[in-house]
Amino acid sequence: MLKIGLLLFTIGWLLPLGVSAVLYRMDGSGAGWRTADRSSAGLLPPATRNGPAVVRIFSAQTVRWRGIFATHSWIVFKPAGADSYTRYDYTAWGGPIRLNGFEPDGRWFGHVPSVVFAADGDFAAALIPRMQAAIKGYAWRNEGDYRAWPGPNSNTFVAAVMDAVPEIRVTLPPTAIGKDYPYDGRWLRRTSSGTGLALSLDGYAGLTVGWVEGIEINILGGVLGVDLRRPAIKLPGLGRFGMRGPDGPATPGLGSQTPVHDAA
Repeated sequence: MLKIGLLLFTIGWLLPLGVSAVLYRMDGSGAGWRTADRSSAGLLPPATRNGPAVVRIFSAQTVRWRGIFATHSWIVFKPAGADSYTRYDYTAWGGPIRLNGFEPDGRWFGHVPSVVFAADGDFAAALIPRMQAAIKGYAWRNEGDYRAWPGPNSNTFVAAVMDAVPEIRVTLPPTAIGKDYPYDGRWLRRTSSGTGLALSLDGYAGLTVGWVEGIEINILGGVLGVDLRRPAIKLPGLGRFGMRGPDGPATPGLGSQTPVHDAA
């Protein structure tokens, strides 16, 4: 059994991470991060006073060598009638909840973000107050609370807000290290979508089973799993491979994220 376990760990975790490291090296992503492009990626419509409400959750490959296996997630919204977007990140710099520190749809130190979730109009307008309340009530909001691994980090923060709005019915990508950290101390909980259960041993290991989330095994933050609703596999470092859903093509591979949704 030990040999089988080691073989599965090598194939399921170490091999994908090795491939991700090679691709990262070939891409040259480790150089020049201090001057990396953080400009808008053009993923949001212009914010206008007569425009509808907008909610977006973005995720992008993170900075330096951590980009081999991890992505950074953040939240953007605009209430109906507002003429600007509001962006929330959770970072290691100062007070961890960072408001409008970057362009709403900005490249994350050179990396173009993927859209994890999108909502517009009345649906978005109904979500925003609950997201704001979840952000205001987030427990790990003091200087020094941020911890890159196993959490609480940027993905823990976004996952906590998603827990407050299960109607969005998506999950963060498997590369969102920290998304399974028990931010409220509960080791067993319903999944963010409300369609299953998640077990987490302080973020170091865990198991998630849900209709939206699929089946995910977390070992040291790396997630191996399968998506049941829209068939796909999830690999540590490499992301999700498979059906994107009704609004998009098949997932292209490295760093790819979960489907985009524009309605409940």
